[in-house]
Amino acid sequence: MTTGPREPVELERDCLATTVPGGRQTTLAAGDRVLIVQMLGDSVTVQTEFGTLLRVNGDDADALGLDTSDQRGGVVSSEPFSMSQVTDALQNVYDPEIPVSVVELGLIYRCEEERLPDGSRLISIDMSMTAPGCGMGDVLRVDAERVVRSVPGVDDVEVNLVWDPPWNMGRMSEAVRLQLGLL
Repeated sequence: MTTGPREPVELERDCLATTVPGGRQTTLAAGDRVLIVQMLGDSVTVQTEFGTLLRVNGDDADALGLDTSDQRGGVVSSEPFSMSQVTDALQNVYDPEIPVSVVELGLIYRCEEERLPDGSRLISIDMSMTAPGCGMGDVLRVDAERVVRSVPGVDDVEVNLVWDPPWNMGRMSEAVRLQLGLL
């Protein structure tokens, strides 16, 4: 995990952001001041002067004066396709409130390769959120689709949000439960 400076940064240009955990789009204006809370994978979580948490896509990190090109979730490999590459890519999708990947949180319920009749490879994923009302569901679903699509050999990706069975803390990896003080 990379944490940002302890001093607020001033936005160099307007950029889109998503409220956390509401999932609503908003615009941060050039000149606004925010505190960088975390930078993981391909996103930056910031806090406004009013305490609101917002998620900024890595593509807009330059508005914060940052270069996150070395943290992007893309996979580059000369190895033949394997499902471990898909899992590795999903490790780069993080919950915007806590520094934990969706894999380690136990939000990935199913991840399977399907060979289609035309020979193409579809990766089908069932993913949940920690709570049904979480507004970040679509944001994280799109992130998961994007990083898996970047895996060499993947032709198509389908990510479905599911709510059954309901997520519970027992789905988190033991390492994450220890990290969060839940053991």
